[in-house]
Amino acid sequence: MDNTTLNEDWNVLLSMFPSNWRQLASDTNAMVRKLRSFPDEESILRVLFLHLANGYSLRETITRAKLAGIADVSDVALLKRLQCSESWLKELSLCLLHERGTLSQLPPQIESVQMRLVDGTYVKEPGKTGSQWRIHYSLKLPDLQCDYFKLTENEGEHTGESFKQFPAQKGDCIIGDRGYSTVQGIAHLDKKGAYSLVRVNTSALALYSTADKRFDLLKAVANLKEEYCIRHWDVMVSEDGKHFIDGRVCVIRKSNISVEQAIKKLKEKANKNQRNIKPQTLEFAKYIIIFTTLPENFSANAVLEWYRVRWQIELVFKRLKSLTGFGHLPKHDERSSRAWLYGKLLVGLLVEKLIHCSSVISPWGYYLQQK
Repeated sequence: MDNTTLNEDWNVLLSMFPSNWRQLASDTNAMVRKLRSFPDEESILRVLFLHLANGYSLRETITRAKLAGIADVSDVALLKRLQCSESWLKELSLCLLHERGTLSQLPPQIESVQMRLVDGTYVKEPGKTGSQWRIHYSLKLPDLQCDYFKLTENEGEHTGESFKQFPAQKGDCIIGDRGYSTVQGIAHLDKKGAYSLVRVNTSALALYSTADKRFDLLKAVANLKEEYCIRHWDVMVSEDGKHFIDGRVCVIRKSNISVEQAIKKLKEKANKNQRNIKPQTLEFAKYIIIFTTLPENFSANAVLEWYRVRWQIELVFKRLKSLTGFGHLPKHDERSSRAWLYGKLLVGLLVEKLIHCSSVISPWGYYLQQK
């Protein structure tokens, strides 16, 4: 591919960025360390994207940037530039999330509660001897501030997804998907004075009505016959069978189309693995089931809305996970690793935007931005 084609592709991608992307570079001090080898904001962004979007190592990135005539820098200079761009990359991601309405429709929040989204993913670095790592990260809402970032080698039972991987304090509410649906993780947060809000893994999380009686979740949800019907029940969980943690199960029945899609996916997976599907699995597929320890002033609707926010950002997480399946993660320090994560989030959001725009793209192939 010649430079003309590369420049044209870059211009298309550049049209997807927020219109104030240059100003954001100044506002976040991404240009504070001005180097002659980086003449402007665009050259910085372009070289960073070689590293972030293509998964090149720092050394391979600078080689390709030099051959393409974009910039002539050292790998150390590029690493410093990545570190300086942490806030810039985060603000660009926030702009794209606001653009798609994800953060502009946040449900009401109680002042004393800090909502945090947590997730984890693998990074398999290129090559036969490439290391495999698991990233554990936490993002605050609504500003998407990465308040915790941890790398673990992908070995052993203590590196999997769990609320126990994250520090928490009184007033935090940690929001996680099914992978975090364990009583051990919920108990970890409860001991810290933090709340949990997690999608229930019905085969892993035992719920109780009383200390000596299991809660019949299947019987409870079976009464929700209409689309978008919402119910909630007081339940308890216990790590040792002696000490119980009070909580609620909040459930909404999916739309008929979503139910059909969920059951179809289950059957396809069962056929692929040559396994039978349990009747209760098919029934539970009709609902979104959330467990939370949030106080009663968070209604069932509010609890489900907060999880919906996580689900919207989950679309980006899914793209992020596919993008972090390859690429060199800067493990030099937490700052460069956080900047790399924000960069990956930005790439994921841009990919989502490109996919959306491809169906309504203008005849000349990109959007015009006002100068």
